[in-house]
Amino acid sequence: MKSKLSSKWLSRRTLLRGTATSGLIVAANICTRPANAADFTIKWACNLSLDHPELIRAKEAADHIKAETGGKVVLQIFPSNQMGADSDMLSQIRTGVLDMANLASTVMSTYVPNVAIDGLGFVWKDYKTIWNALDGDLGAYVRGLLEKANILTMEKGWDLGFRQITTSTKPIKTPDDLKNLRIRVPVTPLWLAMFKALGASPTTVEWNETYTALQTKIVDAEENPLSLIVTAKLYEVQKYCSITNHLWTGHWTIMSRRGWERLPNDVKTIVAKHVNAAALAERADIAKLERETSRDFLTGKGMIFNDPDQEAFRAALKKTTFYADSKAKFGEEAWTLLEKYVGNLG
Repeated sequence: MKSKLSSKWLSRRTLLRGTATSGLIVAANICTRPANAADFTIKWACNLSLDHPELIRAKEAADHIKAETGGKVVLQIFPSNQMGADSDMLSQIRTGVLDMANLASTVMSTYVPNVAIDGLGFVWKDYKTIWNALDGDLGAYVRGLLEKANILTMEKGWDLGFRQITTSTKPIKTPDDLKNLRIRVPVTPLWLAMFKALGASPTTVEWNETYTALQTKIVDAEENPLSLIVTAKLYEVQKYCSITNHLWTGHWTIMSRRGWERLPNDVKTIVAKHVNAAALAERADIAKLERETSRDFLTGKGMIFNDPDQEAFRAALKKTTFYADSKAKFGEEAWTLLEKYVGNLG
């Protein structure tokens, strides 16, 4: 039987798709408007589809903000890369064309390298450790780096979940099964380095091109959280799913400094309150979906699951220079903060 959360998530697709808006509006401007029109329209973009829990909660936050401000503040949500690829959204945040975006730290690391410290392979063992770190000193460190680079960040991060490996050719049972595997990875040097260290043949493909790359056999495998495998329908082009938990990823809500500073302080408070609350609610959604729903859903779609020994992969990675190279790259401050939460990485 589906959980209530699962039913809500899977049944709201048609409804929520209808809420997407494609028109571009100059955001955070005080303009001459008709009576009862919004004083501030804030453009908020993401690469996820509207039926993903993150966008469901974002839509709820937008509704709460509109209600609390009496319709004077409207968050206009642009899902599914409507504003371009992740790199495009980051550029638009930096130039002020876009007001808000949900992006992974690994994406932003192309501009601020050390923010990718949370994206190291095989370091996170559970959610308690992750949120202690990102709601604590490590998260404060990341947000501080972004602010120095003129990118503002909401306090609470969102959860995309632990990443698992799917393939069309064979299940991944041991580190040796990764040898020469043609696997799609995001345009993230850190993850490329990890898979290369483990002997795979990673290929960078933008998220909006991933389904086609798998369908046309440009690559045979990919790795993503279960929730994204569901919403992107990757089960249609992949047969096996190996629960490797090799990486954890989330999103930060980042803001254009120019757009954010145009907002009155009371509006900033209301927007931050509801966006942060939505992020916390979405974390619970993803944890529940990973624990109770997504695997059952994918099994029903014909995917074959296996649960390899994750410590074997961690041990294999430690035999390479991956962690030593990463420590040299991130520096002593970032590495010390990470190990404060995850323990010694050797």
